[in-house]
Amino acid sequence: MTEKAYDQLLNIDTDEEQKGFHKSFHYHRYEPTPYQGLEQLFQYYKLTDSDRLVDFGCGKGRLPIFVHHLFHSPVAGVEMDNRFYEAAVKNRNRYITKTKKNGNQIVFHHCLAEEYPINPADNRFYFFNPFSVQIFMKVIRNILQSVEKKEREVELILYYAAEEYLYYLDNKTPFILKEEMKINGLYEHNPNERFLIYHLESYED
Repeated sequence: MTEKAYDQLLNIDTDEEQKGFHKSFHYHRYEPTPYQGLEQLFQYYKLTDSDRLVDFGCGKGRLPIFVHHLFHSPVAGVEMDNRFYEAAVKNRNRYITKTKKNGNQIVFHHCLAEEYPINPADNRFYFFNPFSVQIFMKVIRNILQSVEKKEREVELILYYAAEEYLYYLDNKTPFILKEEMKINGLYEHNPNERFLIYHLESYED
């Protein structure tokens, strides 16, 4: 299916990239993950209704809504840009209107990623290179502090991961690389077109 066809199926509008760059170099411009990649990822990577996925830098809400469509799992999106946050909420409402799904399972937060309060139910975290490694480190520390308070298995899903992200995870955290998934049809032309899944079984200080 094409990008537009998937948007039509979900009754949402996400097929737009942010023009220009954010005024802060710490935050990168919005670009949705291609449905082609998401389709391949979630053929392999399954979620259950006991999982809760958080998308940092969710933009217009494509990934959380797509995940809910596939698995009916609770999802959350975190977006700092007010225009994209409002678009995400609008897309959520349009999706619910068409599908009659439980809207309480899809929540969007308008805040900085590092200020998002990690919910004890959050156990899957998605990153499409949304911000600098300095912000990424703060978010990861928030996740680990949450796991200290409520121990649980946690996984990170990284798309187009920056080398600084990987160095930090591999050398400064207890996360372990579990899987690399190359996107067929895209990876052959760009080695960044892949998903990396990092796993945290338990965390000890």
